[in-house]
Amino acid sequence: MSIEWVNQAIDDLRAWGRAREVEVDADEVRLLCDYASDYLNVNELGDFTPETFDELLLSIYPRKVIAPPESAPETVAAARTLVDYLAEAAQVSGDTAARMRERLDDIAPRMSEALADTSNFGMAKSLFSSIGPESLEQSIAIPSGELPDLGEAPCDCPGCTPLPAVRLAAPEELRAALAGVPMLAEEPLQGGGDPLDAWARRVAHLLEQDTGGAVTGSAALDEGLYDLFDMIYRLQVRVPVTVIGEYLDELAGEGEVDLAAVLGRLERTGLLRVAGDCAELTPLGAWGLREHYLSLGVEAPQAPDLAESDALGLIEGLLDGVPTEIAEDDISRWLSGRDAGEAAAELLAAASGAPAVARGIAITIVDRLGSEAEPAVRGYLEDQELRPHAIHWLAARKLPAPPLTQDELLWVSVDMLALAMPAAEEDPEIFAENMAASGPPAHLIEEMWRVDHPDVVEVLELLGRSIPDGTVAKAARKAAFKARSRSIR
Repeated sequence: MSIEWVNQAIDDLRAWGRAREVEVDADEVRLLCDYASDYLNVNELGDFTPETFDELLLSIYPRKVIAPPESAPETVAAARTLVDYLAEAAQVSGDTAARMRERLDDIAPRMSEALADTSNFGMAKSLFSSIGPESLEQSIAIPSGELPDLGEAPCDCPGCTPLPAVRLAAPEELRAALAGVPMLAEEPLQGGGDPLDAWARRVAHLLEQDTGGAVTGSAALDEGLYDLFDMIYRLQVRVPVTVIGEYLDELAGEGEVDLAAVLGRLERTGLLRVAGDCAELTPLGAWGLREHYLSLGVEAPQAPDLAESDALGLIEGLLDGVPTEIAEDDISRWLSGRDAGEAAAELLAAASGAPAVARGIAITIVDRLGSEAEPAVRGYLEDQELRPHAIHWLAARKLPAPPLTQDELLWVSVDMLALAMPAAEEDPEIFAENMAASGPPAHLIEEMWRVDHPDVVEVLELLGRSIPDGTVAKAARKAAFKARSRSIR
C-alpha cells in the first residue's frame, strides 16, 4: 500500500473532525484505507466507490480482521464518517456520497453476520485469532522492544552500539528534495560540486558545532541535537512527539520547552518531518546522518532494496527486521514486478522446508494475491507443510479445495503458533490477553503433542506459561511433556 496517502488522509480527517467537533475513529478509518489500498487498488481517497465498502465490510474485514460481531456498528459508523469527509472535501460527488450512504445502510445489518461466519475467515484469522491482530496482519519481522529513553545517550563506542542498516533514497531524489528545505532558502548551501556534499557538511555543522540556539531557539537544546537525531536514526520508526518532548524537557532543565515551536524549527532544517503526533527523519536527514557517521569512521550499513531480491532474499530481508512502512513498500514493489501466479510460485518455493516464521511471511504475502494465483497455490497441495495453508487459501476464495483433515488442522495450528512465538516472547502480556480472549480450546491443545512439527514442544511450553486458565495451561504443559517424551523415543 501507499503509506503516504493514507497518513495524509488520516491527518486531514483528524483536522476536519476537530474543526467541526466531530468524533473521528481515526484507527478504524486508517484500517479501512489500509485494506482498500492493499486489496482494492484504492490509491487515493477519490478512488473510493460504493462498491469499495461492500468489499471492505462484507468480504475483506470478515476474512482479515479479528473482531467480534458486535463491533460491526463501530466499523460502519467509522465508514459513515469517512463518507461525510469525502463529500465535504469534494473527494467524491454528492451523488456518489449518497449512494455510499445507501450502501452502508444495506451493509450495517449484514456485517455482524459476516464477522461471525467462520467460512469467511482468512487462513490466519480462522486458524488462530489467539496470535493477535497485529501479528496476523503484519507477520513481518519488525525491530522489537520498547522505545528507548531518549534522555539516555548511547555509548560512543561503535562496537558497543552498532548502527542499524538504513534504506536511503536515490541521489537524484535527494538532490531534488534539497529545493524544498526551508532553511536552505534563507541560508543556501556553499561550495561548488555535488550539492549533496555541501548538504552533508551542513548536517555535520548542525549536529556537532556550537550553534548557540540558532537551530532550536535554545543553546541547551542545540547541544543535545546529536543524541536526539542519533536515537531517531537508530529507531527507524516514527517517534511520538511526546517522547521527543520528554527528552527536550530533560535537556532544558528548569526551562519550559515550547515543543510545537521547537519541532517547527527542526522541520525547517529539513532533517525532521512531523506527521500527526509522530516525527521521523526525512530521507535527507537519514542520508545526511549516515554521511556524518561515515566521516567519523563509524560503520553505517545501508539496507538493500528488497524489491529487487528474489523471493528468498525478500523473506530473509524481512526476517532481519524492517520497519513496517518500508516492509510494506518493499512487498508492494516486489509484487508489482510479477504476475500473481509467478509471485505465488516463487514465494511458496522459498517457503517449502523453511522455518515457521519464514513460512509465515511467505504465506502472509501470498494471502494478498487473488484467484489468478490458483494454479501455483494448488501445485503445493502435495507439499506436506504447505498443504494446509494451500487448502485454506483456496477455500477462502471459494475455489475447489479438499477438506482439512484433523491431523492437518492440528499441524497448521502448531505452525501458526510457532509463527507467533517471537511476538509472544517480546510481549507476553499481550499474548496472554489474546489467548484469554480467543485461545485454542483445551481438547485441541491436548492433541497437539502428536503433531510431527519441529516447534511443537516450544509451542506447547509457550501455551503452558501463557494461558490464564489454569486448567487449560496445565493441559498444555502435560502435552508438552508428552511431546518431549515422544521426541526422545
